[in-house]
Amino acid sequence: MKENRRMKRMSRGGKGVTSAGLNLVSLMDVFTILVFFLLVNSSSSDVMEPPKRIKLPDSIVEAKPRETVIVMITPQEVLVQGEPVITTQEVIDSKAAIIEQVKERLLLQQKKVIGISTKTVAQSKEVTVLAHRTVPFHLMKKVMASCTSAGYGKISLAVVQKAKSKG
Repeated sequence: MKENRRMKRMSRGGKGVTSAGLNLVSLMDVFTILVFFLLVNSSSSDVMEPPKRIKLPDSIVEAKPRETVIVMITPQEVLVQGEPVITTQEVIDSKAAIIEQVKERLLLQQKKVIGISTKTVAQSKEVTVLAHRTVPFHLMKKVMASCTSAGYGKISLAVVQKAKSKG
């Protein structure tokens, strides 16, 4: 019997044919991307870390902080979103109830929107004030009045959370 082409091909079997294996390069790429994604997104936490130069008062709080515009009052200066605006001595010496520099910086902050998170912060009309525990209240009052005059109606004061006492 004469062999046709198909029979010859079938008789060769698997000679010269490599079996398909698992491609690990693609799998490693996927896992690398997954690791980077988890590292980037794990950095956003619900707990706000206070700066080293501000010692916050202690309090028992229930609610977690939200992302807002941050106004810090150190014994030396007033900062909005980490940028110095005015010295605390200038605020104390001022007779005005509203600090124009703080108001202007807060109004400018509403216009500085880059990405979704800063848009949410700017549109929230909420400010978190981090004040050193030795800052006098009349200074804080001027800062808070400046915040409300800039259109920020809700003001939160940052504190260090303590454990509830069993009493």
